[in-house]
Amino acid sequence: MNLNKKEKYNDLGLDTKSISNDYRALNKDGTFNVKKENVSFFEGINIFHSLVSMSWLHFFGVLVLGYFTINLLFASLYLLIGTEHLTGIYSTTTFGQFIEAFFFSAQTITTLGYGQIAPLNLAANIVAAIESLLGLLIFALATGLMYGRFSKPIATIKYSSHAVIAPYNKINGFMFRVVNPKNNQLLEVEVNVTLSLKRDNSDLRDFYSLALERSKVVFFPTTWTVVHPIDSKSPLHGYDEHDVLEKEAEFIVVIKAFDESFSQSVYSRSSYKAQEIKWGEKFIYLTQRDRTGITVDVSKIDETYTADLN
Repeated sequence: MNLNKKEKYNDLGLDTKSISNDYRALNKDGTFNVKKENVSFFEGINIFHSLVSMSWLHFFGVLVLGYFTINLLFASLYLLIGTEHLTGIYSTTTFGQFIEAFFFSAQTITTLGYGQIAPLNLAANIVAAIESLLGLLIFALATGLMYGRFSKPIATIKYSSHAVIAPYNKINGFMFRVVNPKNNQLLEVEVNVTLSLKRDNSDLRDFYSLALERSKVVFFPTTWTVVHPIDSKSPLHGYDEHDVLEKEAEFIVVIKAFDESFSQSVYSRSSYKAQEIKWGEKFIYLTQRDRTGITVDVSKIDETYTADLN
């Protein structure tokens, strides 16, 4: 179990010290397991990044909430000025007048203007003019955000939920499987796997760049089983399942590819902890060939069968 055989040391910019037993540098979804404290509100805020990277459900929720908030604000201003300075307000109750002012605000901010309600005095006209300008700016911003979200290149690579230690060319190998479930084409796909191991009797960790059977493929239309041969040069050489668990091993995966749809490079990240590795199992073959072409059953990406280790 000699770790002096490592070829390259690289901490990836991650902290080498782990305090908890469940230390994980990279979450399964590719986000970093890092929390920043004592950062001021204005230093930490990044509105554009938040709006572009949040889920579509949250994004539309923010748009709807902002739309109603602005209209509620301007409806309150029209009510404060006095609904008698707006033509076409027929309700005699405060609530009814507020509702009519709210819909007038909605027509004004969208520059729709049905014409039933219109401002009469200077104050009402000033508020309506400001709201119209604000509406133009907000909808231009919302359009830009929508375009930014649609045009943002994302590598939707699907990883097997677990990795395996399986027999490989008279030795054993660490393996995991990836597939591109979308119809877009990824070219020049490169993968880098780094192993993080906890030092003996220490909270510090070492990072080892793992040699792979194949670190790059030109085309990626089917699946790819990434293999690290556990030979005499591997930092895993001589380790068994208990050793890997004791060392709190984490395999950090970074994939880079060229997306034909966006004509840009895209990245994907994930990781496997020691307890997410199945020993003595091998992935089943997913590709089926017939006269019409090749079929890949993506739903079986995690399926394995028992295989005796060397």
